Amino acid sequence: MTAEPLAFQLFRSARHSAMHLETRDLYEPEDLDWNEWKAGNHFDPAVRWKTFHDLVRETTTRGVEVRRTRIVSEPVSEYIRFEYDVTEPHNLAAGEQVRWLPRRQTAGLLVPPNDFWVFDEQTVLWNFCDGNGTWMGEERSDDPDLAKLCVAAFDAAWDRAIPHKEYQPS
Repeated sequence: MTAEPLAFQLFRSARHSAMHLETRDLYEPEDLDWNEWKAGNHFDPAVRWKTFHDLVRETTTRGVEVRRTRIVSEPVSEYIRFEYDVTEPHNLAAGEQVRWLPRRQTAGLLVPPNDFWVFDEQTVLWNFCDGNGTWMGEERSDDPDLAKLCVAAFDAAWDRAIPHKEYQPS
């Protein structure tokens, strides 16, 4: 039996908030779901990724605010089109709020070079990828000063970002 991913544990224990900053234009290039979507099979992500979808739904139903900001290059990559396509039936349907921030609008922001989650403005979960976008692991930090910096970076990006229903990828 494999252990539950750390992010799942943190979602289950979150009391107030979970915020996620994504900064890459490609993730997991060998991912079967992504490659199936590229081949034209546009599946229902709420069914395909039911475990995560249900986890976010349970979390938001408990009153935890779940927000995600995606910083993207424009014109967007094919992978970002995939993410955009699955956001409404997956993320939004589970109660998550998602915004998009064109990279050209990030000038002046100080954003960490790695994606991260922050839970309850206290716990940072770093996500590491290699140069091709393949997930390499994660690292938890409970350093309160680091959490404050990540929350500030997330909030600054969130304030500039465009809500999903208003964003049109170019």
